Amino acid sequence: MCPYRQSEVLGQTVSRLSDPDSLHGLFREVNEGYPLPSAPALAEIIDLCRAIIFPGFYGKSFLSRETLPYHIGVSLERLSHLLTEQVQAGLCFHRTQSDDDKHEPQDRVYDIVTEFIQWLPELRSILATDIEAAYNGDPAADSYGEIISCYPVVKAITCYRIAHKLLLLGVPLIPRIITEMAHSETGIDIHPGAQIGHHFTIDHGTGVVIGATCIIGNNVKLYQGVTLGARSFALDENGNPIKGIARHPILEDDVIVYSNATVLGRITLARGTVIGGNVWVTESTKPGEQVLQAKKRKSQVVRPEDWGCL
Repeated sequence: MCPYRQSEVLGQTVSRLSDPDSLHGLFREVNEGYPLPSAPALAEIIDLCRAIIFPGFYGKSFLSRETLPYHIGVSLERLSHLLTEQVQAGLCFHRTQSDDDKHEPQDRVYDIVTEFIQWLPELRSILATDIEAAYNGDPAADSYGEIISCYPVVKAITCYRIAHKLLLLGVPLIPRIITEMAHSETGIDIHPGAQIGHHFTIDHGTGVVIGATCIIGNNVKLYQGVTLGARSFALDENGNPIKGIARHPILEDDVIVYSNATVLGRITLARGTVIGGNVWVTESTKPGEQVLQAKKRKSQVVRPEDWGCL
């Protein structure tokens, strides 16, 4: 193709891609000073939170009890700065282009960030229970340090709990970005809207899906490939799914769901329920019930003398 023809094609393509009718609502005008939340900044926020919660395992590798307050202080200051910027961007995300003042009140941003920072000791406490559950539930684990350093559930549940807190604080978009980052990193997909109690663990982890309206109690354990999903969607008059309806399972305390099980709909797995591997569950259970695959009958052994005449 000659350069003139190539230039002509480029110009025509630019016009077609810029035509408002071709955008189908897939365009957001971003004026100076109103950017979307930044994925690299959010990744750094997660790294800082991990370094603060698990000092010595993440972040600076050379720490002592004497230098720990200094390093946590530096990390908290950086975290506060980044989070303030990103919360501001997240809150501006849903504001319309016609708003005269696209900035959220700065006091609200500071209140959110301050409450989040104050919550970090509580985050460490509940993550400690998750690590304990992972350690006690896996005979292959030699130490808590191995759990923190190696197990994908720690990264996934840390991101989930951070994202869930930000969602509760009214921050849009950012919680979903954070959990999708964990999904990409670990293969564990936990929606930030799910509610999960203490001593929660996922063994191995890859392929686990936990839906937005799931409610999970305490001392619950999942294995790889488990889906806690919706069975069906209520539709509006236009045939589109209605948002915000509780449609995912409730798992009460002490439930175990083994690998590749699928649990669908707003059903309740009662306390102490055990769901076997590769089972499809769409009905609620009774306390302590075991839902397992039907046992296969042993294959009958046919001896040569039983073959008969061919």
